[in-house]
Amino acid sequence: MSRIGRQPVPIPKGVEVKVDGQTVTVKGAKGTLTRQMHPAVSVKVDGGTVTCTTAGETRLQKSVWGMSRMLIANMVTGVVQGYEKKLEIIGVGYKAEMKGQDMVITIGYSHPVVIKAEKGLSLSAEGPSTIVVRGPDKETVGRVAAALRNVRLPEPYKGKGIRYVGEEVKRKAGKTAAK
Repeated sequence: MSRIGRQPVPIPKGVEVKVDGQTVTVKGAKGTLTRQMHPAVSVKVDGGTVTCTTAGETRLQKSVWGMSRMLIANMVTGVVQGYEKKLEIIGVGYKAEMKGQDMVITIGYSHPVVIKAEKGLSLSAEGPSTIVVRGPDKETVGRVAAALRNVRLPEPYKGKGIRYVGEEVKRKAGKTAAK
């Protein structure tokens, strides 16, 4: 049995969970999230909890069972608290600024890079060297933060580029250290 899938997901006050076949909809203060669940998993709302069950004990069914439970738990957490990822920009002349809903990043290219905010997400530049991505969907927040990081990956010699706050970049010695 899946130890994670077996655990019920508590529903806090102010959160509404609806199950329609394989579609789970969670509505809360930060927004509404909808997700299609795997056919091997059945989802039930029992009073103040959501439980996931599976019919069999195959390896696929057990893994999908635990994953489905965690997806629902992440949806509930997202509509109550929300998720955020912080990125920092390292490098002389590198900066980020907001122009309306779009983020303009000057990062050493011949042109500024414009990033448009997806629906349901908020991008903000807290200072010229810090970017914050906020939203209720954990998957979307992580994907957009990774796309922002990929604009200019941190390079190993000087450490310049965009990285997550607290991320350590392995530094290389360079040519002069070989002598």
